Amino acid sequence: MPGRGRALMVLSLSLLNVFTVTAGLAVAKLTPDRHLSPQPPSVAARDLVRVPASLAIPAADPASRPLPDASTLAGRLTDLIGGPRAKINAVVIDAATRRPLFERRADRPATPASTTKLVTSVAALASVGPAHRITTQVVQGAGGRIVLVGGGDPTLTALPARAGDGRPRWASLLGLAQQTATALKVSGVRQVHVDYDASAYQGPRTAAGWKPNYVPDGEVAPVSALAVDEGRVSPGDSSKRTRVSDPPAAAVKQFAQLLSENGVSAKPGRRTTAQKGAVRLGAVQSPPMSVLVEHLMTESDNDVAEAVARQVALKLGRPATFADAAQAVQQAVAKLGVAEGVSVNDGSGLSTRNRITPLALARLTSLAADDEHPELRSAVTGLPVAGFSGTLGLPRFGAASSQAGAGMVRAKTGTLAGVSTLAGLAYDADGRLLAFAFMAGDGEGPVDPGKLDQLAAAVAACGCGGAPSAGG
Repeated sequence: MPGRGRALMVLSLSLLNVFTVTAGLAVAKLTPDRHLSPQPPSVAARDLVRVPASLAIPAADPASRPLPDASTLAGRLTDLIGGPRAKINAVVIDAATRRPLFERRADRPATPASTTKLVTSVAALASVGPAHRITTQVVQGAGGRIVLVGGGDPTLTALPARAGDGRPRWASLLGLAQQTATALKVSGVRQVHVDYDASAYQGPRTAAGWKPNYVPDGEVAPVSALAVDEGRVSPGDSSKRTRVSDPPAAAVKQFAQLLSENGVSAKPGRRTTAQKGAVRLGAVQSPPMSVLVEHLMTESDNDVAEAVARQVALKLGRPATFADAAQAVQQAVAKLGVAEGVSVNDGSGLSTRNRITPLALARLTSLAADDEHPELRSAVTGLPVAGFSGTLGLPRFGAASSQAGAGMVRAKTGTLAGVSTLAGLAYDADGRLLAFAFMAGDGEGPVDPGKLDQLAAAVAACGCGGAPSAGG
């Protein structure tokens, strides 16, 4: 098949959020049908031509596609990486067999930055499950008071829903206020004090290894079981990233105001712990865990990632602290057999204390793409499409040296001072599904994420296969 025809065909499929080159591939349908799934990336920035049906690749099992010749692939990647002093750890493996095809310090732990979210996402999907939702509720309190109870839902929002913008429908604080106001009016209550319960999370609100500027700069909010619009001071203004210092207190203040606007005069109260079995006055839920994972992977949302990690801790009977969430995540991936080379300190990857090997990231990605683990699929469907969506939107993969990967690669990015990482999946030019991880920098000195784009593009462009693999 002509290279241009193949690239255009797969690019078109990628834009339909179906990361597949052939029917019956290991990831033949990565995105299950559901109302809340993210919309495909915009194609406005690229000129596409219609691909004739004659250019379609025949249906085939990926195991029938030839494996890349390891020496040829190694030569191409080594030339790009440079000499032995280049600070890049790397691996490419066959997704079906987990067979290494290229290794460069692949078993050496490195700072993963936001590729940590791969570990968090796989752990959450494996433990709490893709259908799990997080509940925020209001219950009756003592002495005629009511209690706003946070369950850790990072999507709770006071913003009005916007129809047709392609975004998931987050849990509505207004909807919760309307439910609660209705229940109170039925009981004849027209005035109330609103206390709040954020006890689902415990311990520090920031992690060891987080830089002091992360919260002030808006990279993440102080982690809490109760927050509205991720604790943003101006959630409707994307140019302003400032976060409130006390998300639960800000949330109850907003809720009391919404109650008052709905006919029940309300004043924000104090922190408390709701009684077990208290009468529920209203409740709203997050989208399913599968949608949360897709969102946090595509947008690299730190707040959602930290919330998801704590859901793993709660599921496994641990306190929802940074330390326990990290241990729970590792426990969950250990049960899947992919914990070797993984040591995490938070859920988002902001901590400089996280250490993961390239091989561990590639194995995790391969596992999520395996059709024997459909419950993990959202960790793959959430991966940004190179050159088109999320953190891999233009200008990533827009340079001539990396354009071969545009639409052909789906990968999670990671960026910290002196660190850049990229881990994900690519179909090579022969239709073989490969997993890769490239980890650059040691926290000192500049790094070029464009170099990692070039490496991923080289994997996608490799038409260097030999005979089909006997074992798949």
